[in-house]
Amino acid sequence: MRAAPILILQHPKLDIDRRFGLKSPAMKSASALRRLEIPGIAVFEPGEGDLPRLAVRSTLAEAHIYLHGAHVAHFQPRGKDSVLFMSQRSLFAADKPIRGGVPLIFPWFGPRANHPESPAHGFARTAEWQIESLTEDGDGVVTAAFELTADDRTRALWPFDFKLSYRVAIGRTLTLTFEVENIGSEPFTFEDALHTYFTVADVRQTATSGLENAEYVDKTDKLQRKTQGPEPIRITSETDRVFESTRTTCILDDPGMHRKITVEKSGSQTTVVWNPWIAKAAALADFGDDEWPKMLCIETCNAGANALTLAPGKTHSTRAVISVS
Repeated sequence: MRAAPILILQHPKLDIDRRFGLKSPAMKSASALRRLEIPGIAVFEPGEGDLPRLAVRSTLAEAHIYLHGAHVAHFQPRGKDSVLFMSQRSLFAADKPIRGGVPLIFPWFGPRANHPESPAHGFARTAEWQIESLTEDGDGVVTAAFELTADDRTRALWPFDFKLSYRVAIGRTLTLTFEVENIGSEPFTFEDALHTYFTVADVRQTATSGLENAEYVDKTDKLQRKTQGPEPIRITSETDRVFESTRTTCILDDPGMHRKITVEKSGSQTTVVWNPWIAKAAALADFGDDEWPKMLCIETCNAGANALTLAPGKTHSTRAVISVS
């Protein structure tokens, strides 16, 4: 693997310092970001809402990753359609989560038990992450490595010391590796998720296989425990199913786009399948009323009964490999 050369890249009519409007204490300086760039392949640019993002345009794929939440907002293998759904009504602000793409969920999933004042899905998706390295290997795969460490803000919400490492490998496939390390002196219990939104032609025409005969918690029906039948999942109404104790690969068959999306995972014991349908889509301020047919979430998680407890000095890695055929 070769590291990105340290070169100064000149952008016409846009100097490096002006490319980044909002800065947080955790964010690297503009000059430090510039030194990580791979000229002609991976550069930093202003994204939506002027939030800084990494733009990758290689011979294998295109991708956008925001430093806000280390949020993968776009992935498109060369010669194929875009893979990830992004809401046209997503907010792009320093204190708001981005709707679509791959939100990072940590240290709790959904509303925090017994803490209604806490932000839904934790704080990782709204934190400003550090980018630690940017490399390209001999096969043309570009890997961006991000890091988030406990600070006063996170301790005010969750009183534990941790280090999060997130590696995004962009090639013909998208490989997401999320690692949690306990750097404190006491164990902690956490949930995590790669909350991936996939774009589809019409969710009502899709079929998701890999979870046949698996048990799940139905969050649309008073948390009742149910069992998926022997057939693939078809979306016919609001769907929010938490499949526990499952490590299987899922395949999203989308005849409207003439493709199959495969989600292979490791270090994950929970898979969530979610679509808001009509009423919930209308109730979400950052989601278009008519966007629900165009997306389906297949989430790689450790949540609910599969929450993890990590001893001091230990790490856990959750990985998803996303491919298109």
